[in-house]
Amino acid sequence: MEEQNEFEVIIIGGSYAGLSAAMALGRSLRKVLIIDSGKPCNRQTPNSHNFLTRDGENPANLNAIAKAQVLNYPTIKFLNGKAVNASRTANGFSIAIENGTIFKSKKLIIASGVKDILPAIKGFAQCWGISVLHCPYCHGYEVRGKETGIIANGEMGFELVKLISNWTKKLTLFTNGPVNLDQESIAKLSKKNININDQEIEEIVHDNGYVRQLKFKDGSVHKIDAIYARGTFEQNTEVITDLNIELTEQGYIVVDNFKQTSTLGVYAAGDCTTMMRAISDSVYSGSMAGVFINKQLIEDSF
Repeated sequence: MEEQNEFEVIIIGGSYAGLSAAMALGRSLRKVLIIDSGKPCNRQTPNSHNFLTRDGENPANLNAIAKAQVLNYPTIKFLNGKAVNASRTANGFSIAIENGTIFKSKKLIIASGVKDILPAIKGFAQCWGISVLHCPYCHGYEVRGKETGIIANGEMGFELVKLISNWTKKLTLFTNGPVNLDQESIAKLSKKNININDQEIEEIVHDNGYVRQLKFKDGSVHKIDAIYARGTFEQNTEVITDLNIELTEQGYIVVDNFKQTSTLGVYAAGDCTTMMRAISDSVYSGSMAGVFINKQLIEDSF
């Protein structure tokens, strides 16, 4: 293996967590490769909020600033590509990308985020991250007081309605089929004047990603300004399976307080490890992963 393909740390994922980890390692004089496929989960989101000093910034602009700053450190390299295979070697790890090129490292950071699995409702994907939202702390202020829908059911639906009621009282719970709520929950929603609509949704009618109304399968419509929904997700890289990395029951990578996964030498940070999908959290966890890996590299060689 040519020396140019050998690194101390490979980071899979070059968004906020991965770049933050790389900065900590670059400032620690470590030779680092970031492999990124260029598909962050917030790529449709026009504005990012609740991140101190950058409130309201476009996420792509934030990422560009971060990448430029990170690549000022001469020991850090950035590769546009996708890691498709990983294996353990005598001295660390071997990572293959789509074109077959092999890279090696002593340590590995997984910062590849998660892939949202969106419901098969026409218009949903086009509105995701714009007016179909997952987090009121990120976007709730901008749609405060507006006519808002929750697409959910069961306990999750009830808890999401309860949370969003802090930002608006104009709320409707859309269960998209038979209501799966106990009588106590239904009574509480009724007391708060929160309607429940069990009609099956045909389409989210929108204007360039901004919701205008919900159209139901019976042809009726409901005017709406914003929607909250929480779908399912899957991990973004098969490397996790290749290296037998443990996941939680919810599907997140298990990490300890040092960002170490169940596989020795592999660390993880960002959305792939937690439901707290916020830039601030990703930046923090990435930085910590970089710090702890550098400490371990020192321990390994001292």
